[in-house]
Amino acid sequence: MTRTGGCSCGAIRYELGADPLIVHACHCRDCQRITGGPFVINLWIEKKYVSAKGAPPESFTLSGGSGKDHTVYFCGSCGTYVWSDYRVVPAECWFVRAGTLDDPSSVTPDIHIFTRTKLPWIELPEGARAVQSVYELDDVWPAEKLARLRASR
Repeated sequence: MTRTGGCSCGAIRYELGADPLIVHACHCRDCQRITGGPFVINLWIEKKYVSAKGAPPESFTLSGGSGKDHTVYFCGSCGTYVWSDYRVVPAECWFVRAGTLDDPSSVTPDIHIFTRTKLPWIELPEGARAVQSVYELDDVWPAEKLARLRASR
């Protein structure tokens, strides 16, 4: 399935040339602050599968809760955050904001992460996979997605 998306004003458009490796619902304090919401839904996907058109995004770098920096990319015209580059991942990948997809209902979280800082009034769906902070890829990812990630290093 081809997914497309972009910023609120349309200056940045993108197409994803593959399914995401995994979809996170991240409840960390950094994501809460950046989005102004209780969590963010991120599609973890290799950069080579993100084809962007239009205005190049602007960026800034933050120190993340992991202690490592991450760069956030956003539209310089409307301020929409389109993706992040987290330096803790073992390959060249983006974390695309699901809310910027033309059809955000086309994805659902595979796992909820950093639930130790989940807001108390958020109830996770019954049976949802969740971890208190981060996880080991080998414990969560299917073999074919692990192989795809390793091939992109």
